[in-house]
Amino acid sequence: MHDELIENRIIDRINSIDAIAERLPVIVIVHRITDFSVVYMSPQGLELLGITLEEIREMKAEYRARFFNIDDWDDYAPKIKKLLVANDMNESITYLQQVKLAAHDKWEWYMSATRLFMQNEAGDPILTITTATSIGDMKHLSLKAERLLEENTFLRNNYQKFSTLGKREKEILKMVALGKSSPDIGDELYIASATVDAHRKNIKKKLSISSHYDFTQYARAFDLI
Repeated sequence: MHDELIENRIIDRINSIDAIAERLPVIVIVHRITDFSVVYMSPQGLELLGITLEEIREMKAEYRARFFNIDDWDDYAPKIKKLLVANDMNESITYLQQVKLAAHDKWEWYMSATRLFMQNEAGDPILTITTATSIGDMKHLSLKAERLLEENTFLRNNYQKFSTLGKREKEILKMVALGKSSPDIGDELYIASATVDAHRKNIKKKLSISSHYDFTQYARAFDLI
């Protein structure tokens, strides 16, 4: 009987969202916290994914692996965990996700915001609500923000290579990115210019790079400059 009352309350909350969903300028998704399955998704989102509400409900948590880039999960999972632990109905988190839409070959970036949506009688969270907006629809998004998205992808794809560099190699990577010559770097680090050249050669080999631009790209992505 208790479970039935909870489910009826969930239905009432979902109906209240569904009544206005098509008038909202965002996609709305409601998740059940126990297994992070989708309880509700607004029509706009279902259309973009090319799926029905019944189908996405039946997929349970598997829908995440099908439609979302799982490489992003490590970025926002800690935020979601912290939100659930805090159990504050007034708190919300924001994060970026890459989504694979129906008939699209590449990932599309979405800005999402999540907060708790419903608690049980004991005060434990049982539902979250998320709104999602396409980055492409955010005309005010600056070029700097777009560059940060690209750098974030570069960082994830090249972290393993970067982690093979030693402390000295990271120092030299930074200095090369700043435009310093081997003699200048040698003078600053009190080592021979030939030693700097040897380090530069090793850096290029470890990172599979060849140009000054490559040095700069790594230095920026990993916050060396």
